[in-house]
Amino acid sequence: MISRHKRTALLLAALAAGLAVQALAQDGAQEAASKRIITIDGSGGTQSGNLRSGPIVYEHPEPFGITATVSTLSIFGHRAVLSAPAGESITRGGERVAAFTDGVRVERGRLTATGPGLEYSEATGLGVLAGRAEVIVAPEAGGDDEVRIAADSVAFDVDTDRSTSSGNVALRNGKQSAEASELIYEEGRELAVLTSAGAQARITRLDDDGGTTVITADEIRVLTGSKLLYARGNVTVVDGAITSTGNEVFFDDNSGIAEVIGTPDAPARALDADSGTTLVTDRIQQDVEYDFFEAIDASVPSAYDAATFALTEHPLTPDGGEGPAGTE
Repeated sequence: MISRHKRTALLLAALAAGLAVQALAQDGAQEAASKRIITIDGSGGTQSGNLRSGPIVYEHPEPFGITATVSTLSIFGHRAVLSAPAGESITRGGERVAAFTDGVRVERGRLTATGPGLEYSEATGLGVLAGRAEVIVAPEAGGDDEVRIAADSVAFDVDTDRSTSSGNVALRNGKQSAEASELIYEEGRELAVLTSAGAQARITRLDDDGGTTVITADEIRVLTGSKLLYARGNVTVVDGAITSTGNEVFFDDNSGIAEVIGTPDAPARALDADSGTTLVTDRIQQDVEYDFFEAIDASVPSAYDAATFALTEHPLTPDGGEGPAGTE
């Protein structure tokens, strides 16, 4: 049996460990909150308003003369209004809102975005660029293709390097163009995740012979730098007279090769409408440059891994979803 003295010591040790974990969590939350505090520099312009409770209005004669910084995000504009919650001091950061109007430019790393206006919330850490926003991501290496995104709005998360484009989204990258209702872009990894609520995402690739290859799926993920694609959920690949269907598709834009994968209940299918040739099997290789398809031997492992296309700290799950941070 454990003595009363030893039991008390164990309880005190457990309590101390719990308090330490709680303190670390609080420190982490405070650090994250501090990164969301926005600073606005209107040097060369005018500043007016209530310096205690706000709002404070910044105006500048230059189109992008006002500079605001928050974490790794830089915001440039002509007019900005900084507001605090009712009863709070405007100097106290954490829940303030900064609204930029009359034209805004956003920069982060290799990304530059423009739009009519942006609203940033310290509480959420999101800066939403609204009014048909345009995004350009410069290539990491000279000679590579830039990424262009257009959408009704783009939300920049200052806690990560992600942006979420929503509404009539169009993406352009080299020979590829895509349409969706939402696009999550992870800038450091150059990973785009496209979905369309109630419909399918669509990507079109211009082939070397002038034709097009069209891939539609419930979700399409593209590594824009390496030109690799992963589509899942009711996938269709149309290349001229050849149509393939499956549950998943990996596509290498560099080689023009697609790997179409089925399920035990619904195997992959390919049909050449010109010749009438049909193939039904577990995995199909489709070459969109030379317009042919063939079965992949079951003993040959795939060269692709879906985990490569997972958002950071959000691994893909077998059921087609995306797990929470920290899951395996």
